[in-house]
Amino acid sequence: MSHYQYHVFFCTNQREDGRVCCQNFNAQSFRDYMKAKVKEKGLAGVGAVRVSNAGCMDRCELGPVIVVYPEGIWYSYVDQEDIDEIVEQHLVLGKPVRRLMIRE
Repeated sequence: MSHYQYHVFFCTNQREDGRVCCQNFNAQSFRDYMKAKVKEKGLAGVGAVRVSNAGCMDRCELGPVIVVYPEGIWYSYVDQEDIDEIVEQHLVLGKPVRRLMIRE
């Protein structure tokens, strides 16, 4: 059994060379927002959900990205409503949000 039911990694990388990066899209504030939502819903902690920062995951050209484990589902998001949908659908109901998934 995994330590967490879901572990969400937000790329919050800031590239110094001027290339597109997730932090250009305020990734840290979106990470903070999701972390607060998860706590507010009582989903945080061991056996439940963990929301973490990640360094560059080398997919910044796809927009701000997160990955949810254990499934390894990659998402891109635009606003807080997208984050809310990921929390409600994926983290609460266990249903990936297809419209936000990054297709390989």
